[in-house]
Amino acid sequence: MKAMILAAGLGTRLRPITNSIPKALVVVDGKPLLQHALEHVKRYGIRDVIINVHHFPEKILEFLRLNDNLGMTITISDESDELLETGGGVKKASWFFRDVEPFVVRNVDILSDLDLNKMMRFHRYESPLATLAVRERETSRYFLFDKKNTLYGWENRKTGEQRISREGDDIRSLAFSGIQILHPDIFSWMTESGKFSLTDLYIRLASDHLIKGFVDTSPVWEDIGKLKPQVPSPKSQVPSPKTQVPKPKTQI
Repeated sequence: MKAMILAAGLGTRLRPITNSIPKALVVVDGKPLLQHALEHVKRYGIRDVIINVHHFPEKILEFLRLNDNLGMTITISDESDELLETGGGVKKASWFFRDVEPFVVRNVDILSDLDLNKMMRFHRYESPLATLAVRERETSRYFLFDKKNTLYGWENRKTGEQRISREGDDIRSLAFSGIQILHPDIFSWMTESGKFSLTDLYIRLASDHLIKGFVDTSPVWEDIGKLKPQVPSPKSQVPSPKTQVPKPKTQI
């Protein structure tokens, strides 16, 4: 089982902190966000992870070196030359997932204790190209799902924009949680190139492919952009946490 951590973003919502460090190394609750993300997937038996980098990539590499990759096998997808957004980043790393197993893609800038075992069971039962973790929460942008949790469309309530992919009824709006499970077959349908978003890909594919929503009711979920992260010590902008990684649960 493999995972990808999306850590290449500029972290504009976290400026001025991210003027000198990457978003992935912003400290929340005593740990860098990257450590939170890696410990989360490791808790479910995932040891093989690829991380995309762009903003201060050398600092992420130094953090991983100082902490022995947190006991995991880490591969870096270097986007130093061009920031590819979420879809482009995943597509660039497609070589890493060329097998028959579904894989997890997780944003680095969220705190979550979502049960990945439960989400994976849902994904394997429904057999979609992608399963998106979604929550009932207030935001400006929502994915739209029908009564069977099949992706129907997307809307931006701030601008009034709405994009509908298929017919449906009993439509409800749910906000993305920053975690998704993808089947490698999705790469066969990625006709986009260069920089593109996973949201755009899902809306396009939903017209004739199965994209599902998994309702995330986990007690812990935070968007780091809405928190007050800690400023790293001026002596070192590469944290070296000593926190032990929790004992893994049953593997997915």
